[in-house]
Amino acid sequence: MKYDKADVERRMAGAVESLKGDLSGLRTGRANTALLDPVVVEVYGSMMPLNQVATVSAPEPRMLSVQVWDRANVSAVEKGITKANLGLNPMSDGQTVRLPMPDLNEERRRELAKLAGDYGEKAKIAIRNVRRDANDALKEDEKKKEISEDDRKRLEDEVQKLTDKYVADVDAATAAKEKEIMTQ
Repeated sequence: MKYDKADVERRMAGAVESLKGDLSGLRTGRANTALLDPVVVEVYGSMMPLNQVATVSAPEPRMLSVQVWDRANVSAVEKGITKANLGLNPMSDGQTVRLPMPDLNEERRRELAKLAGDYGEKAKIAIRNVRRDANDALKEDEKKKEISEDDRKRLEDEVQKLTDKYVADVDAATAAKEKEIMTQ
């Protein structure tokens, strides 16, 4: 395994982008189909993303509608939405599951802010794992005599600077989302 700075940077940036996608799904009071992106449903003996078993739409500003393609999967979709812990209360109506958006009270705002913090922590863990992989690759390169000890230390410092930069990006994105949740 050879150290590749561009790959390390790409993977760290990917963790930040993934976080931003997750945070965009945390909607404050308006219905947004991205809210259901993290939902997985157990159907046909395996776990599948919700968007592979149903169509999600927002027919009203405070209502999501999930049109399940196979009637047999309606209860599994309801279960998946409930398990995702998004604070939504699914109501089935034939092959359609309706999700009214709850009003944001103080408790719900705190829950959403905490969830945003959890997403941020997962992104930081992913970034630290990339750092660990890069440092392992550098130690391996040094062991194979491809780089000197001084080069390894210099490159490890470079990896740490990248880690710090992307962790700061995660902190900024998470803090901005938490502020948005608490003030809207």
